[in-house]
Amino acid sequence: MSWPGAAAVADGEVLPDGGDGPPVVVKLGGARAVDPAGAVGDVAHLVANGRDVVVVHGGSTAVDDLLDRLGIESEYVETPSGVTGRFTDAETMEAFTMAMAGQVNTDLVTAMKNAGVDAVGLSGVDGGLLTGPRKSAVRVVEDGKKKIKRGDHSGTPKQVNEGLLSTLLADGYTPVVSPPMFGMESESEGTPVNTDADRAAAAVAGALGAELVVLTDVAGVYADPDDPDTLIESVATGDEYDALTDAAEGFMTRKVMAATEALESGATAVTVADANVRDPIVAALDGAGTRIERSALIDGGEAHAGGDAADAEVDG
Repeated sequence: MSWPGAAAVADGEVLPDGGDGPPVVVKLGGARAVDPAGAVGDVAHLVANGRDVVVVHGGSTAVDDLLDRLGIESEYVETPSGVTGRFTDAETMEAFTMAMAGQVNTDLVTAMKNAGVDAVGLSGVDGGLLTGPRKSAVRVVEDGKKKIKRGDHSGTPKQVNEGLLSTLLADGYTPVVSPPMFGMESESEGTPVNTDADRAAAAVAGALGAELVVLTDVAGVYADPDDPDTLIESVATGDEYDALTDAAEGFMTRKVMAATEALESGATAVTVADANVRDPIVAALDGAGTRIERSALIDGGEAHAGGDAADAEVDG
């Protein structure tokens, strides 16, 4: 069968969606503007062709909707570097877990099952899949002043239970991974905490040596954030990487930071692409969007696009 988005290749070459490539980690955004239907169909296609796939999803819209129904006002904070993220106090954390690991993950696994995929839903807590220190205080800017805000439940994955994912993949299952992660509060005890889904996907991709596809509601990273005609298609050198980090603004700053972390930790390549086009994953594997190669970091890409951007964890 001919699948739209899959390029014709010469004899001896491997199709971008074939089974001989590295695993694919797909980060599916949770904003209202992201339609998961195309990604679900592509996951089914990739798996049917023998490709290992892990899906990591966000769910900011579902969290906002549940908080609204519960009468809890969302609180967003700005980091010193200008990145805005959700402040997750204890009450918000309960709603976050219900929405992400409950509703969004279950709905996505159901869609995968209906598409013929043996999907298994996991939170980052399950099996210690995503583990790192809990961040209970974050640096924020309020009224132009830098402050420390305490009582947060957030963290960044520092360890991935790669063995759990590899076992599921070897047995023919497709893991669908959701925040929260397991936030360590001491050497032996932890608690569920909010974590940025982009960075969670980056950690998973690095651990598996996978190709990471970050699906969002725009075509990729634009040299001029206000002009879709300035799409940065390929980033393979240090100079191109520096231009990429200079261009990234707002929510895209987090995605470029996650891409950097993925490549530094072992991912083969990262593509930021549009979730709402036809066959979005296959198209991204075939060159759509902004593709960032490991050579961009090896060639002299310096500091991370992150810095203080990590101070407020987000759930997109």
